[in-house]
This record gives sequence, structure tokens and C-alpha cells, in this order.
Amino acid sequence: MRGRAESAVAGSSAPPTRGRHKLVGFTLALVAVAYLDRICISTAAPAIESDLGLSDSQMGLVFSAFTLAYALFEVPSGWFADRFGARLTLTRIVVWWSAMTAATGLATGFASLVAIRLLFGMGEAGTFPATARAYARWLPQSERRRAFGLAIMTGALGGAVTQPLVVTLLALMSWRHVFAIFGVVGIVWAGAWWRWFRDDPATHPAVNAAELVEIAAGGAEQRERGIVPWGAFARNSSLVALCAMYGSAIYGWYFYITWLPTYLLKARGFDLRQTGFLAALPLVAIAGGVFAGGWLSDRLAARWGARSGRRAPGLVGFPLAALATAIGVSAADPLTSALLLAAAAGLAALGVAPAWVVSTEIGGVHAGVVSGAMNTFGNLGGALSPVIVGVCLERWGSWKAPLFSVAVLYLVAALCWLHVDPSERLESDGGP
Repeated sequence: MRGRAESAVAGSSAPPTRGRHKLVGFTLALVAVAYLDRICISTAAPAIESDLGLSDSQMGLVFSAFTLAYALFEVPSGWFADRFGARLTLTRIVVWWSAMTAATGLATGFASLVAIRLLFGMGEAGTFPATARAYARWLPQSERRRAFGLAIMTGALGGAVTQPLVVTLLALMSWRHVFAIFGVVGIVWAGAWWRWFRDDPATHPAVNAAELVEIAAGGAEQRERGIVPWGAFARNSSLVALCAMYGSAIYGWYFYITWLPTYLLKARGFDLRQTGFLAALPLVAIAGGVFAGGWLSDRLAARWGARSGRRAPGLVGFPLAALATAIGVSAADPLTSALLLAAAAGLAALGVAPAWVVSTEIGGVHAGVVSGAMNTFGNLGGALSPVIVGVCLERWGSWKAPLFSVAVLYLVAALCWLHVDPSERLESDGGP
């Protein structure tokens, strides 16, 4: 791609286009819709429990069904994205998850709801690895961190908007109708994406030769992937540590996007409208933490090198998040508790922010598979979180035990960052 672009641009004075910025805009909308569809069930959970006669432990399993399936299919979907490209992969993903979002409103009991959520997670798996694949081909390395940071921020803000939006809609209609409405949004995105995007920017009419030179000169991946070096995954100590860090961090993240509204309603005594806004605060804090963590990791990496700079935000943010969580769950004042938990979410996001860039740096042409592996472990941690909360509630009526486990795993995540080195690239077992 670089040679063709350089020869073409030599005879042209046209300024570079900005087609890659439109790509980023598409992916931001993608993540916003993903979190809209993913988080609406947490706000609707009390109504669903009441309507379907579910216990807390059953609702915990419903939450985890999505996350477990999502985790198990991350690596296969990442491989699919590397093999067939982000255009087909993301179209398939969004059509599937949109259908499952609408189907959630058709559930008649525990078994059908679990089955729908399993299919939902299976279909949505691969969203971020496929996005990483598109970024690796379309974006210079210097722009990827910003794009990943914006994507995670957009997801968090989309989730924050979802909480009060669902509360408002529940006052007007059944939770079943809410899921049907949200299912339509993704179908619109999928149609627009399929029409606009191309896996190779050199074939896209919105990208001229001058922009292709910028993309290639900035380090975008030009090679096609070779044979996936599966055996090298376990040998790469930085990748192992990165996966363990992400699993520990996302364990806490999933409390905020599953059980937090119920915690605020039942344990802290807020009404539904107050809960909608207070449950949005951690997601706003996550957006701020992701921005700050990404910015810090770039600045510190430029000053101290990638090894020290990328991990510094996590070494500071995760221990502070653990402290804020422990104090928040013990606080007597409900508002103080809600605010401290929101602060903990934002502090933990400092350590999550650099992870996606590090996964592409380690993975290279296998960015989709490597980022999928990291997200698999993240979502395995996320799958444990709602189940543990549900069991603790049903057996002991305790919110403290699961929240203290969030604090402990934040400390584990900080320790894992000590063993991550972005320069430890994935070795190849063969192939180009």
C-alpha cells in the first residue's frame, strides 16, 4: 500500500483526506450502541426479576451468561476478524447482537432469558478485537491510543446515558418494549458500516494517496497476518500478565454495569430516578479515567519509555481504587458510598486505558487475536463478578463481601502491571 501511495502522491499536490477520522467516528458509534444494549438490562433488572419471578442468584447467572459467552468467543472472533476483515466481522456482530437485544424482551422465564443472553454474548464477542484490526490497518500508531481511549470513553458515556434513559422509558412502557426499541438502533449502524467501510484503506474512495502515505508512514500494519502463533501466547510473559491484569480489572467493572443499580435501590435506599443518575456516575468517572490514563501513559512513555510509562497509571490508579472501594462499601452515608464507588471506577480506569494499545503493540499483525485473548480473560473476570454478588446476596444478604473482593482484585491488577513490557512482541511459530 505504501509504495502505491508514494508513487501516486508524487505527482499530486492534493492535501491528504481524513477518511480515517470517519472510521473512528463509526467505531465510536459502534461502542456507544454496544453499551446501550449491554447495560440496559442492569437498570431494568429489578423490573425483570419481579416480572419473571427471579431470585438474586438467578439474576446473577443471567448477567454472567452474556459475559461468559462473550469471553469464550473473543479469541475465535478475533481470529475471524484477522482472517476475514473488520467489515464482515462487525456487520455480523452488530446484526446478531441487535436481534438478541430485541429477543430479550420475549423472555418468559429464567431458562429462556439465560439462553438469549448466552446467544447475545456469543454474537457480540469480537467487537473490540475487530475494531483493533481496523485500527491496525487504517491508523498510524500515534493515533491508535487516542482512538482506543475515545472508544472506551464513548462506551462508558453511552452506558451513563443509558441508565437514566432506561429509567425514563420504564416509566412509560414495559421493559420488554424498551429492549425492542434498542434492538433497532444497531441494525441502522450495521447497514451504514457495510456500505461505507473497506478493510484496505487503499481501496476506499474517501482516502486519497496523500492520506495513504500518512497512514503507512505512521506505522499502520501493511502485512497480512501469517499463521497464528498459538504456542507463543503462553510463552509471552507480558501477554500473560496483561490478560491477568485485565481479568482482575474487569471483575470490578462488571459490578458497575450489572448490580450497581440494584445495590443503590435495595442497599442504599435511593428511589428509581435517583438510582438512574447515581448509577451513571461511575461510567462518567470511567470515561474521565480512561482519558486521563491514556494521556498519562503517552506522556510518561515518551519520557520514561514504553515499559515504565504504559504501566505507571495502573500502578497508581488501581491501589487508590481499592482504597476508595473499601471505604465506600463501609460508609454509613448512602451518598458518600455512591460517590466513593464512582471515584473507584474512575481510578481503576487509569490502569485499563493503556491495555488496548499495549495489546496491539505486543500482537503486531495478530492484533485481533491478541486483543481478543486479553478481552477473553477480562470477561471471564467479568462473568465471575455478578454470580458472586448474587450468591452472597441470596445466602448471606451481604453486599460487603463481593465489594471487598473488587478491592482485592484491583490490587492484583496493579501487581500484574509490574510484569507487562510492551516491547515483548509475540513470537512467530511459522509463516510470514
